[in-house]
Amino acid sequence: MARRLAFERFDQAELRLCRYLNRSSSSRLVRQLFRGISWLGDGWVWYGLLLALPLIYGARGGVAAAHMGLTALVGIVIYKLVKTRAVRERPYITHSVIHCASVPLDRYSFPSGHTLHAISFTLLFAAYFPAWTAALTALALLIALSRVVLGLHYPTDVAAGALLGGALAMGSLMLVGAL
Repeated sequence: MARRLAFERFDQAELRLCRYLNRSSSSRLVRQLFRGISWLGDGWVWYGLLLALPLIYGARGGVAAAHMGLTALVGIVIYKLVKTRAVRERPYITHSVIHCASVPLDRYSFPSGHTLHAISFTLLFAAYFPAWTAALTALALLIALSRVVLGLHYPTDVAAGALLGGALAMGSLMLVGAL
């Protein structure tokens, strides 16, 4: 009950920003752009990069890909545990003024799994291959933004996903001694 009341307060506090960002999805160009970015965040860009790393960087790429893949699996477990317990409704479900501009993967919004993985992968890539940092940081930020623009997440969902992804990446880097 307390969790639900807390989310209701956050929902109301975030509604204005959600509406502001979500309004841009009424533009066909913006909607299509952010749908594409969100689709990349479904995992396609990360899977592609993981498969390409050994081809591009040899054994070091293979080690990095294995590390990122195992970290992603832990991320999925954490994400599912939190999401099934938090049960925060997506903004477009709670507020009729928010337009759902893309098909959601499930019913609940907290935390953003897209953002969790985007931040985690970006930090891990940066640790192994610093030359990728700028491009992947830009992509991660666009993925996070896409989730709010499309009406699928509140900003705090995205922030929580970013914090979880950052903690996961940093923890896994400390674990393997890469920091």
